[in-house]
Amino acid sequence: MTGLFLSLSVSGSALTSSKTTLVLAYNMDRREFTASLLAGGCAGMCVDLTLFPLDTIKTRLQSQQGFYKAGGFRGVYAGVPSAAIGSFPNAAAFFVTYESTKSLFTGYSATNLAPITHMLAASLGEIVACLIRVPTEVVKQRTQANPSLNTYRVLLNTLQEEGFRGLYRGYGSTVLREIPFSLVQFPLWEYLKAVWWRRQGGRLDSWQAAVCGALAGGVAAFVTTPLDVAKTWIMLAEAGTSTASGNIPKVLYEVWRSRGIPGLFAGSIPRVTFISMGGFIFLGAYEKVRRTLL
Repeated sequence: MTGLFLSLSVSGSALTSSKTTLVLAYNMDRREFTASLLAGGCAGMCVDLTLFPLDTIKTRLQSQQGFYKAGGFRGVYAGVPSAAIGSFPNAAAFFVTYESTKSLFTGYSATNLAPITHMLAASLGEIVACLIRVPTEVVKQRTQANPSLNTYRVLLNTLQEEGFRGLYRGYGSTVLREIPFSLVQFPLWEYLKAVWWRRQGGRLDSWQAAVCGALAGGVAAFVTTPLDVAKTWIMLAEAGTSTASGNIPKVLYEVWRSRGIPGLFAGSIPRVTFISMGGFIFLGAYEKVRRTLL
C-alpha cells in the first residue's frame, strides 16, 4: 500500500480522488450534499481552532529534536493560520465522501455488512481529505516545531527547497495513519450510536452522538499513535535524509531503536485528549448542524 501511494504523482492522485468524490456525490441529493459539506466544515473548524494548543504540544513531544528544543510550551498557537485555512475544506471533503459512500451502499446499511460499509466510506473519505490536509499539515507542523518562524516563511522555505511536491511529503504516511484510525473510529462510533439508540428506543440527541464520538476517537487515537509519530518524523525531517523518504516501517524501527516503546507512543496523552475532546465537538457539531440543515 505504501508503495502504491508513493509511486503515484500528486496530480494523478488528486485527479483520481476528485473524480471519485464527484461520482459519489451524484448518489446524494443536493440537500444532503450541502448539509454534509457545511456540517463537516463547521465541525472541523470548531475542533482544530479550539484544541490547537494540544496539537502543538503533541507535535513537539514527537519531534526528533525533543520537546523543549522544539519550543516547549512557548508559542502554542504557532502554525494556526495553516490549520485555519485547511480545516473547513478538509473536513468538508471527508464528510461529503463519507456520506456519499454510505448513500451508495444504502442497501447494506441495515445488514451485517454495515461495519464494512462504514470502513470503506471512512477510508475513501480520508484519501480525498488528505489531498487538502497534508499540505496544511506539513506547514503547520514545521511551524509548530520552529516557533521562531511564521507560517508564511515556512511555506516559502518549503517551496524553495523542495518545490510543490514538498508540501505533499508524508502523504502516504498520513493516509496510512488516517485509514487505520478511521477503520477503528467510525465503525465504533456508528456501533455505539446504534446500541444507545436501541436501548433508549428512539433518536439520539446531538450530545449523545458526541459522547459516542469521544469514546470512539480516544480508542482510535491511542492504537494509531505509532503511525502518527512516524508521520511527524517524516514531515519534520530534513530534505534528502532517509527519514524524509517516507519509508514507514524503517521510520518506526528507527524510533523504536532510539527511543524504545515510549518513543512509539510519544505524545499519546495529548493526542488521546485532543481527539477525545475533538471527537465530542467534531461529531457532535456535525450531527447537530447536519440535522438542522436537513
